[in-house]
Amino acid sequence: MAMRNAQLFFAVALICGACTPALAVEGPSAAGPIGGTDIRTAQLPPPGLYGGAVLLGARAFNFVDGNGDTIPALSEARLTKKVFGPFFLYVPDIQVLGGSIGLAAFIPVGETCGRLFAATPKRCQAGVGDPYVEVAWSRSFATPRPSRFPGAFPILEGLTIGAGFGVVLPIGQYNALDPTSQALSAGSNIYDFAPNFAITYTTRPIIVEGTEFSAKAYWNNYLKNPATQYSSGSLINIDFAVSERIGRFQIGIAGFYAFQVTDDKQFGLAVASDGRRVEILSLGGVFAYDMPEHNAAVKIKALTSVIAANTAASGAVAISVIKKFY
Repeated sequence: MAMRNAQLFFAVALICGACTPALAVEGPSAAGPIGGTDIRTAQLPPPGLYGGAVLLGARAFNFVDGNGDTIPALSEARLTKKVFGPFFLYVPDIQVLGGSIGLAAFIPVGETCGRLFAATPKRCQAGVGDPYVEVAWSRSFATPRPSRFPGAFPILEGLTIGAGFGVVLPIGQYNALDPTSQALSAGSNIYDFAPNFAITYTTRPIIVEGTEFSAKAYWNNYLKNPATQYSSGSLINIDFAVSERIGRFQIGIAGFYAFQVTDDKQFGLAVASDGRRVEILSLGGVFAYDMPEHNAAVKIKALTSVIAANTAASGAVAISVIKKFY
């Protein structure tokens, strides 16, 4: 039981909300689980109820076209977002196909400020965003081994796989009165159905206590926005991290790569010659600290865009805390 308590970070996968600016999905925010997962992403904790909170700050500062060039009309566009949100994870004491299952939810609340056009003043809008819910399954083929550092969780050496299905529920604050109002909205007014698959593999001690490789792929499928008749194309995003276990600490690089596989459409017709297909690669770092005596953990992650097309260059920092209630 103590060994599996080390895998507290599944719920932190829910920090994603909509922190990745993406013009290809009708506004500056891509709905769905974009860039929110990193370490231990395929692993579920032991049966019980978990909860926590996420504090996120993000900034979009360079809106580019399909060639990666700044869009002249949006050369002065600047947006900032502050998000705070609780999340919950329930893992029942049952086995399915040799693995465990989890039910998770995240509710973002925040404020977005900025402008899209040079001639318009800066504005702010605050509200509750679109909740994200997920059903997940995880099975481990790994072997637990003790840490060489006293008081640290044991480490799962080997392979863990996971699969799940997430949904963004479009019930958050949304205003399509004009492009700026829509860009500042906390919600997206569209459903996103996101099947996903995850893998985590931790090596034997090579550098310190074991190098972990984690990745999770989501296939985001959006329904039409009834307010604008805009249909965002399907988007695949792959979150990843390579990190080192050092007692209670885990530190490494993290990032995500997202790309659109179908065109955006409005009134049944493709939008622009390239369908406004988005592509973005963001990289950064992740740092986590386990607190076994409290059945809790804290994590900090920072990302910035290094490749962007039909989207906005952006940066984000997120701090998350999770604790087992019972």
